[in-house]
Parts: sequence; structure tokens; C-alpha cells
Amino acid sequence: AKININNPEQIKMFLDEENRMLKAMVDKIKETGANVVVCQKGIDDIAQHYLAKAGILAVRRAKESDMTKLARATGGRVVTSLEDLTPADLGKAELVEERKVEEDKWVFIEGCKNPKSVTIFIRGGTQRVVEEVERAVHDALSVVKDVILKPYIVVGAGSPEAEIAQKLLDWAQTLSGREQLAAQKFAEAVEVIPLTIAENAGMDPIDTLVELRARHSKGEKTTGINAMKGKVDDAEKFRVFEPMAVKEQILAAATEAATMILRIDDVIAASKMKETKPPSEKGGAGETGGTGGE
Repeated sequence: AKININNPEQIKMFLDEENRMLKAMVDKIKETGANVVVCQKGIDDIAQHYLAKAGILAVRRAKESDMTKLARATGGRVVTSLEDLTPADLGKAELVEERKVEEDKWVFIEGCKNPKSVTIFIRGGTQRVVEEVERAVHDALSVVKDVILKPYIVVGAGSPEAEIAQKLLDWAQTLSGREQLAAQKFAEAVEVIPLTIAENAGMDPIDTLVELRARHSKGEKTTGINAMKGKVDDAEKFRVFEPMAVKEQILAAATEAATMILRIDDVIAASKMKETKPPSEKGGAGETGGTGGE
């Protein structure tokens, strides 16, 4: 839009009209009963003045992702025009306040009814500590999500892998030739998981493997690695469980990856093999000559 101003009175009229429009916007917000406004863009200083006089808290320059999460948490709706704003679009929360954490100011929105989105506030002494805690929280939430999607769990601490390896080794004894070797190697590959847990806990891998196999051969299916105490123990007693969906995914993905690598090796080996040609008829015994009967 282009505005032509020819005298000072027109400047005053323009400013008055701008103030009137901004006040009309604030009055529209106030009529809906809103007492907090969160805006993705900036808010004019005059608009902030009218909002403050109306007792409305204004938060500006919020990220789009935060706006979407806030709408899910409070039950409100993100509107792009004040003309479309109605009381039904408002969300609800018990408390909205600004707090200072260290050197930064944060707006906390608490007490939302049946929120579909929440924020976990993580703090730590150093950035590395914060990142480690964030990773741990993310892993924990992922485990909960997996159990909700597929509500089955198995005992952890490497006990399922040890039991699978034991069964595979027993089954391998019924096979012969290359099939037996393949089954044994698959079992050894599965056993790497409990052995890695033992090594990370400072345990001797050979002694751990011997004890783990012995106890599983006796039928102790839930025996795994107690990394906290550094010994082989019943994982069900020290309460370590994992989603069954994760175990299935681990075995399936590892098996597919190994199979793919073997297929690539077969293709490379086949491409290097030279084709064997049949012997040519030329140069045979009939043409090389022999002892005649003349």
C-alpha cells in the first residue's frame, strides 16, 4: 500500500487511525475472553500497550513448532486472522507465568487439561551432561512408546540372546555340513550382546560366557548380566525388562544386514570367475597327425 501525506495534519490522522485499528484488534481479543496471547510474529508496541491495559499477557515471536505443541497442550486452535477468532478457539491452562532460569526468561504454561503435548525441562552442569540426560529421556520415552504400540515385554540384560544362542547351538548338533557351521556362527553372533554388556561392566568375557551357557543349559532362561553388581544373575529379580518389539527388530535387522553382505560377496565372487570354454575341435588328435600305415 502507498500513502501520500501532504501536511502534518494527515500524519496525525494516519497515526490516530493506526491506533484505532490496533485497539479494535485488542478489543476483539478481549471480547472472546482471552487473557493470554501467543503470537508467532512480532507485536506492535502500541498493541502491547493496549493488551497490557486489558490485562492480557502477550508472548511474541514464538516458533511455529511451539505454537503447534501449545495448541495440542491447551486444546486451543491456531488462528491466522483475528476475524476468525471465537471463544471456541481458546485453550485452557491453570497457570501462565514468566520465570527466570539462570540468565534466561521462560514462559511456563501449566495445568493444561488432558494435554496432548508436554515439555520436559532438562538442566545440567555442562552441555555434555544435558545432552546425555536428553538422550536417556528420549530412550526411556521410546521404550514406553514401543510397549504401548505392542504391549509385550521380555526379560533383558542379555538373557533372551543367551537363551536363543543356547537353543541354536543345541539345534546345530542335529545338522551336518555347512548348515551346522552356519547355525553355530549365528548363535555366536547373538551371544555378542550379553558379552558386550559383560565387558562394559568390567567382567571377564570368557568366564561370563561359560557361566551363562551353563546356567541356561540348566533351564534358567532369565539369567543375564547384572552390570550394576558385575555378575551373572537372574534378570527378572533385578527387574530389567525390554520391549519385545525392540528384540524382534534387532534380530530381524541384523539378520537382513548379514544376508545382504553375503549376497554382495557372492555377486563379486561370481563376477571374478572366468568362464570355462569347451575344448576346440581344431588341433584334435585327427589333425595333429600320427603314425601312418603306408
